[in-house]
Amino acid sequence: MTGMGRRRKYEETTYWMSYSDMMAGLLLAFVLIISFTVLHAKLQYDEKENQLLGKEQELMVQSDALEAERLRVADQQLKLNDQEQALAAQGEKIAIQEKTLKEQSQLLSELQALMDEQQAKLDNIIGVRSELVQALKEEFDDSDLHIAVDEQTGAITFDSTILFDYNKDTLTDTGKEYLAKFLPGYVKVLLGDKYRDYISEILIEGHTDTDGKYMFNLELSQDRAYSVAEYCLSDDGEVLTDDELEALRSVVSVTGRSYSSPVYDENGEVDMEASRRVEFSFHLKDEEMIREMIDILASQ
Repeated sequence: MTGMGRRRKYEETTYWMSYSDMMAGLLLAFVLIISFTVLHAKLQYDEKENQLLGKEQELMVQSDALEAERLRVADQQLKLNDQEQALAAQGEKIAIQEKTLKEQSQLLSELQALMDEQQAKLDNIIGVRSELVQALKEEFDDSDLHIAVDEQTGAITFDSTILFDYNKDTLTDTGKEYLAKFLPGYVKVLLGDKYRDYISEILIEGHTDTDGKYMFNLELSQDRAYSVAEYCLSDDGEVLTDDELEALRSVVSVTGRSYSSPVYDENGEVDMEASRRVEFSFHLKDEEMIREMIDILASQ
């Protein structure tokens, strides 16, 4: 081989060696780039994975918080439901109470109206009684009977010594004369046209002192009251007209009280003489009923 041939062969060998080195360098560089890229990608992946893990943990924490909040909200909802039921029950009670209060208010109004009505009637009755008391006083003021009319009740009391002997139940002549003077004026006032419709009862009531046994005195008081009534209501009497007699008979009642209602003196001792008596009193129509009704209504 000539020198030219050897040189060409050497140059070709040198060229391929340089090209091979270059390719090896490029391959190494490429491998390094790929390794770096892979490493970088791995780092990024690990970082993303850590981030995802952190997010998962954060989401778990948030999920736990949301679950706790859900449970709290559910508990509050239960409490709210309980409160709503309690309010509904309370509302029903209030409605019932309001209804009851309304009914009671209406009843109270009706009772008040009834009380006002009965009070008006009672005031009228009290007014009538006051007028009757005054009329009785005027009737007997100028008489010689010395009759005292009770200012409150209109009752008239007769000392038994005027009408009877001691422990007796038969009217004396003096007693009959006294009643003959008293009775026409009394009947004229109570059973005259002005007041007749107001009178429900005229009561003749006998009383004794506290001496002796109760039953003896009860019989004596009854017999004395009966003797007075017999004289006043007898068909043979000439004191009253037939109309007056009929009117008196329709309302008169007779009773004896024994010594159950004695008269006391200023020292608190039983006045034996004053206790032996016969009383004439009167009741007005509806008087007791109205008083009892007002007492009942006032106690409600």
